Order: sequence, then C-alpha cells, then structure tokens
Amino acid sequence: MTRPLRDAPQFYLTSPTPCPYLPGREERKVFTHLVGARARDLNDVLSQGGFRRSQSIAYRPACETCRACISVRIVVADFRPSRSFRKIASRNSDLIGEALPPQPRSEHYSLFRGYLDDRHPEGGMATMSALDFAMMVEDTHVETSLIEYRRRGPDSGFTGRGQGDLFAFALTDRLSDGLSMVYSVYDPALEARSLGTFMVLEHVERARKLGLPYVYLGYWVEDSPKMAYKARFLPQERLMPQGWERVG
Repeated sequence: MTRPLRDAPQFYLTSPTPCPYLPGREERKVFTHLVGARARDLNDVLSQGGFRRSQSIAYRPACETCRACISVRIVVADFRPSRSFRKIASRNSDLIGEALPPQPRSEHYSLFRGYLDDRHPEGGMATMSALDFAMMVEDTHVETSLIEYRRRGPDSGFTGRGQGDLFAFALTDRLSDGLSMVYSVYDPALEARSLGTFMVLEHVERARKLGLPYVYLGYWVEDSPKMAYKARFLPQERLMPQGWERVG
C-alpha cells in the first residue's frame, strides 16, 4: 500500500436520524476523522467544501432528498454593520473578547449548562455531562481558541483581557482563510444584550485584524427559525452545487 493511499482520509455515512432543524424529516451525515499531522490542512479543505468540525470529526449533511442545509461565510472585507448591528455593538462596548487555549473550566460548563437548559432543552446536547463538555472543547487537532467575553477593566486596552463574570464564550477554529465559529454560548439571562449577534460581529472584526477574508457560521436553513439570524450578516457567501455564491 502506498503512503498517499494510507494517509487518505476515510469517509463514513451515518444512519438516518430525526432532523434537528426541520420537523418530520430525517438527516444523514458523511464524516471523517481529523487526527494527526494533516488534521489542520484537512480541516481547511473540508471547511471550504462545506464541512463542520465537532471534536476530532469533520461532518457534512448527506441527506438523500433534502438540501436545506447551506454553508455560509461572511465576507469580512465588505461587511458593513447595519444600524441595528451598530446598536448591538454599542450596547456591548463594555465587553472584551480574549482568545485563550481550549482548556475548559467549571465556569464554562456552568454557562454552557444554563444556556442549553434555557435555549435547547430538547436538543442533542441536552444530556451532556461536564466530561462530555470538556471533550467537546479539548478534543481538537487543529488550531482552536476559547474566546471569553468579560467586562473591560482599566487595563484591558493594554492587556486585551477582561475581568469579572463570564458573559459568553465561543469555541473558534482558525482556518487558512478565516475563523470558523464552532460553538457559541452566552448567558440567557442577558437577552437584551443580543450576545449571540455580538459575538459574530466581534469575530468579523477579529478576522479583519488578522487579515482573514471570511467568518464561517456553519449551516443556514431557510425554513428553520433558529437558523434565520445567519442570513442577516451580509454580504455573505453560500455554498451551492456550483460553488460559493455571493449574496448581498
């Protein structure tokens, strides 16, 4: 067996399960493992082809009769926040995001648990234990950060660090062409802050400073209310059968 064949990723197909986005439908996924020295390069290629990462797995919907899940990425250079976005950014100007190694702590799990119980009590992650959560954060073979959002302190402008309680966090991969928001969590009691939207806006600015052209948001499903927010971040590119197409 030649080395190229031995190193080639192996892809697998899951059995049908209930769709988490569209009631009455089933989903299937094609997936492969992201491990070893080539994990980062493979994650880049697969992300550009519509895959998402979960721990050491890269997956993509492979439903036989449905193509509702569409990969979307924000075009950073041309993004101009709308009036409503500017209000959200201003509302959260007292917060600062700090990128840290993917090392979970009890406060992360506590926030994660509260978020799930409030927003996704029946979701697939609802039964995740602290150990499951730790694996979700730590089990990565690519460049990943845990970006924490706390209040600005008197020295935040110099240190880049916040202080006090944890308001939100995002598990984020750095790709060769962008930032991929793997999973985001925020305090559901602070709904007026629109922290989910704020984190996306902050990632756009973070990518801009890093010189990266895209922020990957995962899948947009037009008929799923929980996914509707992704269509607001324009201009964006959506992965269609013929390739990435610009919208907005």
